Amino acid sequence: MSPYTRPSIAPQVFIDAAGQVIDYGNRWEGSPPTEAYSVTVHPERYAPLHTVAAALIDHLRLTYDVEIDDGPHVVADLLAPPSWEVPRAVRVRPREPDCAGLTFVFTAFPGLLLHAGLLHDFPFPLCGCDACDTPWQREADELEEHVFAVVSGNYSESVGRRDAEAAAWYQVRYPTGSSGGFSNAVPVPAERLAAAEPILRSLPSGWRAWPRRAGAE
Repeated sequence: MSPYTRPSIAPQVFIDAAGQVIDYGNRWEGSPPTEAYSVTVHPERYAPLHTVAAALIDHLRLTYDVEIDDGPHVVADLLAPPSWEVPRAVRVRPREPDCAGLTFVFTAFPGLLLHAGLLHDFPFPLCGCDACDTPWQREADELEEHVFAVVSGNYSESVGRRDAEAAAWYQVRYPTGSSGGFSNAVPVPAERLAAAEPILRSLPSGWRAWPRRAGAE
């Protein structure tokens, strides 16, 4: 099996009101203008994330010992219903129970919500407004890094306390560093925390790496 390669994406060109090409990712020197917040003039610039996610799903299916569920029912894996319509949702679940599953939820924004393990959702893009000015390439980099951190066993979750309340924590380790935090944007329902806690306690070193499919190198 060949290593994962990001699919080729045709260059995108977007024009502003003055007729100038918008250089996403390099628009602002200093702070963005106030009117750029909460506005996304060209959300379609994130459409390549759907192509990248589909390629990741195909790679995982061909390389690892997994089950694939493709259908609207897997949207229920998310902690909260998405704000946008969902044209596609795919769960990729390793057959080994000690490995974290991944659910890819394609949104009509267009963007992607990635549910990893039991208690965490990761949006790409995180915001997408013009003030944030993130190009799709940067979002795709982070999506790929996150997926392969989970696949390689470099992802852990735990149930702890924050401000005297139960909270879901996570850590992701990358070749160049790590990131982590807790679910605060979308609170985790108490019943999901309770169900996940004994499972995660049995995985003190985090989720295991995914086993490869028989015959995949």
